[in-house]
Amino acid sequence: MLKTILAISGKPGLYKLVSQAKNMLIVESVSAERKRMPVHGSDKVISLGDIAMYTDSDEMPLGEVLEAIKKKENGAVSAFDYKKASAAELHAFMAEVLPNYDRDRVHTSDIKKLVQWYNLLVANGETEFVEAQEEVKEAE
Repeated sequence: MLKTILAISGKPGLYKLVSQAKNMLIVESVSAERKRMPVHGSDKVISLGDIAMYTDSDEMPLGEVLEAIKKKENGAVSAFDYKKASAAELHAFMAEVLPNYDRDRVHTSDIKKLVQWYNLLVANGETEFVEAQEEVKEAE
């Protein structure tokens, strides 16, 4: 699911990949308005499936981090006010979600963006952060 959700540099929010053309992508806003727009090859686009968070030992895929927040928040939108929270409060929240995150390489802005993305995805019905195939592989 996260492979088709995109973050576009310079544009707020998240976007779902709708279609591909020769030199551009057609994306739809994940927010309530569902506005469609073209994204050209010169725009910096990254799939949420390609993002990972630094931990003390290795990197953890963003899907697993979002799943940990979902577990902490019981699948609901987070009540944590990331906009008004201090840096210490943000890092304390992150420590609850991912106790072994790398405190030197994960910045306060990264935690804010993580909570913002989580809330946006859950508010718009996107709650499957880890694909079923990955869960089967982990079980083996």
